[in-house]
Amino acid sequence: MTRDQPLPILATHSGKFHCDEVFAYAVLRLALGLGEVGQDHVLLRTRKPEAIETADIVWDVGFVFDAARNRFDHHQRGAPLRPDATPFSSAGLIWQVHGEAAVAALLRESGSEGFAAAIAAELDDSLVRRIDEIDNGVAADGPIRRDQLGLAALIGEFNPTWDDPAGSGPTAGDAAFLEAAAWVAGVLRRRVEGLRARLAAEASVLAAHRSGEDPRILVLDRGMPWKNVVFSHDLPVLFAVSPASNGNWMVDTMPPEPGSFEQRLPLPEAWAGLPADALAARTGVADAVFVHLRRFVGAAGSRAGAVELARKALAS
Repeated sequence: MTRDQPLPILATHSGKFHCDEVFAYAVLRLALGLGEVGQDHVLLRTRKPEAIETADIVWDVGFVFDAARNRFDHHQRGAPLRPDATPFSSAGLIWQVHGEAAVAALLRESGSEGFAAAIAAELDDSLVRRIDEIDNGVAADGPIRRDQLGLAALIGEFNPTWDDPAGSGPTAGDAAFLEAAAWVAGVLRRRVEGLRARLAAEASVLAAHRSGEDPRILVLDRGMPWKNVVFSHDLPVLFAVSPASNGNWMVDTMPPEPGSFEQRLPLPEAWAGLPADALAARTGVADAVFVHLRRFVGAAGSRAGAVELARKALAS
């Protein structure tokens, strides 16, 4: 935009703010690449119809939902519902249009934009839907429960208290709204990064399994979450080999089901709890280091040694 062009106006309601409109604003800033207020956009918090009408994007106020016109309210009769009849909040309405772009913006630095659609869909189901439910006082899984540590409660605490001078006057709560939105952006950034890492690990685990010599032994060149990938893709993995921070290579066993402390195939009982020299003699693996007494994990000094431990465990 040039200096002669007016800044776009983003409008939501004034007064006490809630999780949905704060989250929606954080998403809009990410998706549209907006900087600070006054730098490349105006944030207008108002309930005046004539002011709302002048805005370029309006959410959580105005009694209109029309995505083509950038109107995203959900308080009017006939407001939109999710396919399962859960009512949208302004967060959900904004997310349907701008969520994937917001996620892509967060992934751009790592060059992982290819994960944007999958992450946006997962966040819609796990996070944004919950914001919709709380804002509308409904829940698919039963009555809404008050959660003092939930996102909505924590955002609500950014509002000025009744006796705070910042809570009165024409700009009441505006500074606190921006502070809350910046915090939400950080939460969203960390959640997206966690999901990106999980998807990247899944891709790496599947690639390692495809290229492995034995489908029962998963060999990874870096430590990463792998067990959930084995479960979700029904892989026949019994042992995983990966490097440890101390220079050793670990041999981890695979549990039969999520959360179990059992193993599909424990390491041999004859190896359990032996000193390194005795373990090396017993296994025939020169750099064998240890096997836990509970037989769920072992180690060797090298990748080749750990793989050989896994192979010998299969043959025992």
